[in-house]
Order: sequence, then C-alpha cells, then structure tokens
Amino acid sequence: DLMNNLGTIAKSGTSSFLEKMAKEGDMNLIGQFGVGFYSVYLVADSVTVVTKHNDDDQQVWVSQADASFTISKDPRGTTLGRGTKITMKVKEDATEYLEEDQLRTLIKRYSEFINFPIYLQTTKTEEIEVPDEEAEAEAAEKKDEEEKKEDDDEVDVSDVDEEEDEKEDKPKTKKIKQTKKEWELVNQNKAIWVRPASEVTDDEYNNFFKSLTKEFDDPLEKIHFTAEGEIQFRSILFIPKKAPSDLFDKLQTKQNNLRLYVRRVFI
Repeated sequence: DLMNNLGTIAKSGTSSFLEKMAKEGDMNLIGQFGVGFYSVYLVADSVTVVTKHNDDDQQVWVSQADASFTISKDPRGTTLGRGTKITMKVKEDATEYLEEDQLRTLIKRYSEFINFPIYLQTTKTEEIEVPDEEAEAEAAEKKDEEEKKEDDDEVDVSDVDEEEDEKEDKPKTKKIKQTKKEWELVNQNKAIWVRPASEVTDDEYNNFFKSLTKEFDDPLEKIHFTAEGEIQFRSILFIPKKAPSDLFDKLQTKQNNLRLYVRRVFI
C-alpha cells in the first residue's frame, strides 16, 4: 500500500486521470489525486509516515522530497496498534504553520465539515489554588511564639485561643497559574446541506448560518434545494436580517459570500 499510494506523486495521477476521463468522462476530482499528500513539501523538508495494517507489521515511510524514499519495518515494533501517524519537519520559513491559531484557521476554513473528527492540541493557562507551605510555616512559628508568651503572662485566653485555632485550622493556600495541554475537537459543525431539507430543523439552520457568518441574529430567510442534470449539487441560500454596514462601500469589490464544497472539502 505504501509503494502504491506514496511511491509516486499520485497513484491516480495525471495520466491515470486522463485515461479515466477518456473512458468514463468522470469529472469527480476531489479524492482522486494523491497530490494532496505531497503538498506537505510546501512547508516541510522531511516527512515520516508510520502506519500499521491489520495484516502486516508496522511500517515506516520516509522521504525528503528528492524523488526518493525508504520503506522499512519499524524497529520499535507495534506502537500504534492500528492507524497512521504523519510527522513533518517544517521548513524554517514555514514555522507559522506550527502556531495554534494558524492551524485552527486552516482547519476551520477548509475541513470544518469533514466527517471524521479533527483534534488540535491546545495550550491553556488556568489559575489554581495550591497549599502555601511558606505561609503555613510562618503561621506555625507565630503560634509557637504566642503560646510561649501566654505561658509567661499566665493570662486566661482560652476563648481567644479557640477562635484562633478555628482560623488556623483552615489550610493556607495561594493561587498560581498552571499551563496544561489538551486535545480540542475543532470541526464540530455538520454539513447539513447533504441532508434532505425535511430532516433539518430551524435551530440547525440558524446555528449553521451563525457559524458561517459569525452573525448573532438568525437569518431572515433560507432556501434549501437540490439541482439535478449534467451537474448535480445541493445548496442552501441564506438572506441575513440586516445588510452589512459597509454594503455600499463594497459595490465595486469582489464578494466571497458563495462557498463551494466538494466532498465536504472547501474549494
């Protein structure tokens, strides 16, 4: 599988595509080209693919985009269980693609409606309470000094002691900032346009509209239809409640309010 799918630029490359077009006239491009994988070399110097098939040992495919590659049995054994892991060594001038916000933007723009879940490792800082050992030590030292002074003065301070003990029983704490990493599901929205209009609720339409436009209001109206002919497609048209404030300022500029998805991938 590694030889067939990653051994050349594309298993179903240009020549295969042209042959298929001549025989079948199939214009369904998305998913037919293996070139999508090789686009990693726009940002990476080296790529390592570790994969495990149910009926084979775990294999490692490595290439530096120099028209050569190596495939070998993974000396670490079966670390994946099953599945594939891709590791890229990013170019020095492409480190922006290691930033969380940039990755989130790319996923949201192009792969928001992909069927399988896409998780992004995020870094979050939160404030937590922890025991304050220094304050505890100071409190204990202060208590010893007060007890010694009370013994010297021989004064009846039992009521005061009880109140002080109640205060001291509460552990001393302090707030610190802690950084932790966690996996966040990025593509939570569903491609409602692939479903029959009769099965989609108003709430789903409204939430879908807001997620696309970042509007707070529900749409004024919507049209959900399917067109069939030489080209088949499903479409949802939304009319917002309010016109944008800069509508007349953009009369001469190109608008990008039409979004085309093929196999749920943004084109």
